Amino acid sequence: MNDDRSPGSTQKELLDPRRRLSGKYASLCIGRPGLGPLLAYEFINLFIAPVPGALGLILRRLFFPLILGKVGKGVVFGRNVVLRHPRKIEIGDNTFIDDNAVLDAKGEKNEGIRIGSNAMIGRNTILTCKEGSIFLGDQCNLSAGCQLLSETEIRLGNYCFLAGECYLVAGGNHPVADTTRPIMFQPSTVKGGIQVGEDTWMGAGVIVLDGVTIGKGCVIGAGAVVTASLPEYTYAVADRRLRLTDRRNLG
Repeated sequence: MNDDRSPGSTQKELLDPRRRLSGKYASLCIGRPGLGPLLAYEFINLFIAPVPGALGLILRRLFFPLILGKVGKGVVFGRNVVLRHPRKIEIGDNTFIDDNAVLDAKGEKNEGIRIGSNAMIGRNTILTCKEGSIFLGDQCNLSAGCQLLSETEIRLGNYCFLAGECYLVAGGNHPVADTTRPIMFQPSTVKGGIQVGEDTWMGAGVIVLDGVTIGKGCVIGAGAVVTASLPEYTYAVADRRLRLTDRRNLG
């Protein structure tokens, strides 16, 4: 499926001379018009998000729910957590969001980010939507430095465990045979998103590409690049073969 979305869409929006800076900021970060949402968002980011120690944990527990869509009981927010389009972010009970995590639910028609109960989002982990949505089941554990990028849908079942630096990308593909246009300005191609069954374990640095379904109970070794769907209870190890093709011959 082709559409007009592309990884360069944020860049193009920022460079659009027809839009004022305030409008660009509200569109990319807040997701709601009006002075009230802007002031609440700015206050929390300036005075609440960076506060260290136990005081910061208490303040974020009190103030973050004011701008988020839904927050369960016992949720813990670390220092400098970044929230974008927070009204489209929902978090279940007793979930922990570690320092410097990014929850970016931006989009006009998407559902945003839904995180289940008793989940863990590791330090410096990024969940970002580009008109897509991200759904994490109960007891999911995303270790430090993971990145999930969704132009359609990423869905992880309960008890999924991702080791550090895993990268899941639902979308972000481009046709490359046309060498007369920059790749980033060619239409984005999406393949239906990523579905991960419950009780799946991904080792460090695993990459999962768009259109992949991973069945229940799979174990994927460190450094693997998953380009095709896996049946349940598969044990997969990295394949490091590299094939080179002139992209001008792909049309």
